[in-house]
Amino acid sequence: MNNNSVKLLATLVAMAMPSLVQAAGVSDDVVKIGVLTDMSGVYADVGGKGAVLAAQMAVKDFGGKVLNKRVEVIADDHKNDVDTGLAIAKRWFEKDRTKVDMVVELMNSQVATAVAKYAAEQKRIAIKTGAATSALTNEDCTRYTLDWVYDSYAISHGTLRELMADGIKTYTIMVTDYGDKTDKAFSKDIFIAADMVRKKGGKIFFPPIKVPASSTDFTPYLMKAQEQGANAILFAQAGGDFVNAVKQAREFGLFSETQEPVGLVVFDSDIKALGLDMAQGMKFTTGFYWDRDAESREWSKRFFAQFKKMPTSSQAGVYSAVTHYLRAVQAAGGDNPDEVMAKMKATRVNDFFAKDGVVREDGRMVHDMYLVEVKKPGESRGEAQWDLLKIKRVIKGDNIFRPLAQSQCPLIKK
Repeated sequence: MNNNSVKLLATLVAMAMPSLVQAAGVSDDVVKIGVLTDMSGVYADVGGKGAVLAAQMAVKDFGGKVLNKRVEVIADDHKNDVDTGLAIAKRWFEKDRTKVDMVVELMNSQVATAVAKYAAEQKRIAIKTGAATSALTNEDCTRYTLDWVYDSYAISHGTLRELMADGIKTYTIMVTDYGDKTDKAFSKDIFIAADMVRKKGGKIFFPPIKVPASSTDFTPYLMKAQEQGANAILFAQAGGDFVNAVKQAREFGLFSETQEPVGLVVFDSDIKALGLDMAQGMKFTTGFYWDRDAESREWSKRFFAQFKKMPTSSQAGVYSAVTHYLRAVQAAGGDNPDEVMAKMKATRVNDFFAKDGVVREDGRMVHDMYLVEVKKPGESRGEAQWDLLKIKRVIKGDNIFRPLAQSQCPLIKK
């Protein structure tokens, strides 16, 4: 072999090396994303098939491949049951021929907490977009868990602080009683918010009015709320329980100029289910609204064209989280979870969902949130167009999520 042939061979090997290195960095020759969500229960409209579509859209917009390897999306229904969710995760992480590298959505706080813990044991990345619990970036944080859209600290403490500034001083709380399945982190965050209200000269009536899950008759609980006569009624409920409670409260005549409805765990799909007649005037805090600006509208209309519904904040968050994950895999040169997580935390989130978002060391993606109010029927272009909300104000991420100084996450150096 002459010198020219040797040089040519060396050049060809050098040119091939980057792709060889990249290929070696992708386990199972595929980057596999699992969407674990509620597809048949009370949260199916919040996450469900819409969350799966959002993940698929993210992969397609990314080109269907990363590092020249196929990206695959699979999905399953945890049925709001911890054992079912864990069984699916175990199959995905251990038994399937090609293993899931990242699990996303995780609607339902109990399922999210259990699966995130198991994912960390298996060194797999878990990203929550749907559940309310704040424990995943607090006492139950792991180096492999991220929280993307909202949490119970933000929607309780942040919302009440904004409403206090607007002169609403007294609050009644109606909360769904899940018995031993009640999210303790959510309950703790409500107590923290109540303490903040008290220090600012307001009052939250305690104990909260507890309503059994899946109740059909709210009359005795609404009578208690009426007797307390607070300036606002906080509905600390979700899904069908929230819709039914608000509908019966409106019919009961509870809402007036001196007694406002306030939601905590509220999504666009809930307002659409209620209708503007029932939900008008309700205030709540959300991490995303489809009609916020030109960029959010453009993506949401693409989603609507396929799903025939506008996206919830959880569904939009799935797209954002999956895209950020794939960019991190690209930057890391493979799907090694430690290296990918380091890239995700080192890179700001800038897309239609969040501007200049920051993934903190505790796994919290800090981004702006929005205090919104449900439009009156006369203010809307039409419910068929999903013209449901008006943004009252932007709440900066640093002012609404739990400060790191208050976190119990063991990953934080103090």
